[in-house]
Amino acid sequence: MKIAYVQFSPVLGDLEATLEKLTPLIRQAAGADLVVLPELCNSGYRFESREEALHGAEAVPEGPFVSYLVERCREMDLHIVSGMNERAGRDLFNAAVLVGPKGWKGTYRKLHLFRDEKDLFAPGDLGLPVFEVRGCRIGMLVCFDWVFPEAWRVLALRGADIICHPANLVLAGFAQKAVPVHALTNRVFAVTSNRIGTERDLVFTGRSLICDPRGEVLAEAPPSNDHVGLAAVDLSLARDKRITDRNHLFLDRRPDQYTVLCHPS
Repeated sequence: MKIAYVQFSPVLGDLEATLEKLTPLIRQAAGADLVVLPELCNSGYRFESREEALHGAEAVPEGPFVSYLVERCREMDLHIVSGMNERAGRDLFNAAVLVGPKGWKGTYRKLHLFRDEKDLFAPGDLGLPVFEVRGCRIGMLVCFDWVFPEAWRVLALRGADIICHPANLVLAGFAQKAVPVHALTNRVFAVTSNRIGTERDLVFTGRSLICDPRGEVLAEAPPSNDHVGLAAVDLSLARDKRITDRNHLFLDRRPDQYTVLCHPS
């Protein structure tokens, strides 16, 4: 299959302007089976207040952004993972959605909130689900989740072939170094779709990337330009967890020695 990222800059608080920028970029990914878009793609990121964040949020799957994504999926016969600002009752979530030609398929809500996000969003409450699409198993993480190896491992143990990672990264180069390592140590494909540009006091770092289960970078974007990256992938590489003829990534684990991971520090 072919997977892709779209790197660009959403327009803070203006969904219509964002979609005008996004549509031609998604169409550049023609031929891809799966396209990943950045974090909070429907709203922008640097809110000055909870009221501003609420203004840019929408319900899933009823909102206009999800409907737009479904239209693109039907038009191009693909699936899309996108970060989005989700409203659920009185709560806001920094979420990611998976949609396809037949509509919305699932949602992930960011578990690890970064800095001022803690003033705006509720912590994720849907766990770490894995969804099957056309024989491919897809997991999702959002931005700062990259720091936590436990999240990557849980998705890998649940059978994810590809981990999609919408992001609004501001710590230059850190995630771009770590994501290939997570791909390698979990034997999965990883797609980080980062945004670019400046929003109020934040500068986003670009350099979106696609990595394979060997930690090799298959596609990488520049730090400050719109970019669409595509790569053909062989899912069998993600399903072979053998490290040597006598070592297996999962079968050699020692969960009895990892119990400290289950307790707060």
